[in-house]
Amino acid sequence: MERMPVSAEVRRRVRGYLPAGEEIRYIFPASWNETVYFLFVVTDSAVTVLSNRFWSRTRPKRIWHVFPRSVRIGPVETNLIPVFELGGHTFEVEEEYVSVINACDAEIAGGDLPRDPFPEL
Repeated sequence: MERMPVSAEVRRRVRGYLPAGEEIRYIFPASWNETVYFLFVVTDSAVTVLSNRFWSRTRPKRIWHVFPRSVRIGPVETNLIPVFELGGHTFEVEEEYVSVINACDAEIAGGDLPRDPFPEL
């Protein structure tokens, strides 16, 4: 199955769950056991995890948890299926998003990285 960056429509839906004025720096989907889907939204001030509607990867339903921006999302274990632990839970992520997670973590470690290449989406 071909994967695409998170679409403009999904980003629009996500913005409704963020505080006014917050700018999305990074966004990526993840799941628990390939049945419960989440969107991880990284802004300058927080990592907001949105749970999606049942069986949906792109329709947020509610805020599941908000972590401070200083939280590390990785490291991502990439043996079979890429996974990472956050908030006591193990999440699965598509391989293409591993670099996004690494960029999020490098940014809080003081790395000078470029912003999201698709901010308008």
